[in-house]
Amino acid sequence: MTTPHVHEPTEAPVVDWLDPLEMMRDPYPTYARLRDAGPVVFVPRIGRYLLTTHAAVTGAEQTPETFSSYSETNLTMMRALGDRPMLRKDDPEHAAERAAVNPALRPRHVAQAWSPRFAQNVGTWLEHLIAVGPEQADLNRDFAAPVASQNLIDLLGFPDAVDVESMRRWSTDYIAGIGNILDDPDVWARCERSQQEVNTVLDELLPRLRVEPDGSITSHLLEVGLPESIVRANVHLTISGGMNEPQHVISNMVWALSEHPDQRDAVLSGEVEWGAAFEETVRWVSPIGMLPRETTQQTTWRGTVIPVRANVGLLLASANRDAAVFEEPDRFDVRRNARGHLGFGAGTHMCAGRWAAKGAVGETALPALYEKLPALRIDTTRTVEWEGWVFRGITQLPVTW
Repeated sequence: MTTPHVHEPTEAPVVDWLDPLEMMRDPYPTYARLRDAGPVVFVPRIGRYLLTTHAAVTGAEQTPETFSSYSETNLTMMRALGDRPMLRKDDPEHAAERAAVNPALRPRHVAQAWSPRFAQNVGTWLEHLIAVGPEQADLNRDFAAPVASQNLIDLLGFPDAVDVESMRRWSTDYIAGIGNILDDPDVWARCERSQQEVNTVLDELLPRLRVEPDGSITSHLLEVGLPESIVRANVHLTISGGMNEPQHVISNMVWALSEHPDQRDAVLSGEVEWGAAFEETVRWVSPIGMLPRETTQQTTWRGTVIPVRANVGLLLASANRDAAVFEEPDRFDVRRNARGHLGFGAGTHMCAGRWAAKGAVGETALPALYEKLPALRIDTTRTVEWEGWVFRGITQLPVTW
């Protein structure tokens, strides 16, 4: 009888070739190299252990007692938002704050309460897109961003005086701050300015909601008795993701379908449902590229030692291109079953707004857009621009029809 060989834990491969600027242009070749290097790697330039595979990431999401959302050293999110929101807490604190917003974002409530409002906003900005015209239209600027911004204004219960451009700018500033791992001082200045402007809105809104509650996320946060500082932190958090991600999924879907006209035709004919195209787009080009965690103890993860109090990045976007889970993962395929993708995270911290995003984008914005403009396509005479890897999306998408 032979004794099976037991592999000894190893130190994480050191990746000294990762270039954050190159990843801003296109992170996916880097993700492939990282997965080849191992499920856990260490990148000195950003001071993080990165989990690269689907199994490594999902396992960490399901093991918060080891991979904690709470950190006293990785503070970019807290600095960007002005305080510690629920995403940087573990249960039971996280659960208490998450429970406050869940009622406003459950699928049935989204369908009944928010979808009509989403449809109205889509109609308004679709008219604007058409008015701009097929020679000048930019889908991100003229449709995706303002639709996502107005939806978020409504979800938060912000007053009519808040315009879509302000909401877009606040969200963009917060996202830049959360991903500011290179500590750019200009980014922090933008975050501070946006915090001040949002807090000015909340100075008037919160007293009114205490007297006249409504169905908004902000009102729900107040109703459960959370301290005002926590309410404000989670409003800032909602602004950071609640506008940016739906905006990018709208533009990403149009770009992906334009690049794959046979698949666009399958969706437009009804052969493939819009919901399936939405899920595949989120898998293929993940708006959220990385989530931060910190180890509470030394651990051996997927055969690799990670020390205690290590900053860890869960690479959702890399996990979504893992060939061990998704066949031909670099191929966009609306017919694939994308179930199990990590575009909205996993575990207790899965994005609370995923159903609102799917309702607003996959079931409202995109069908209406193509119903009105069935010949919509990328204008190849102008330039498409992408940005980011911690958060990634199209910032300029010229279209014509």
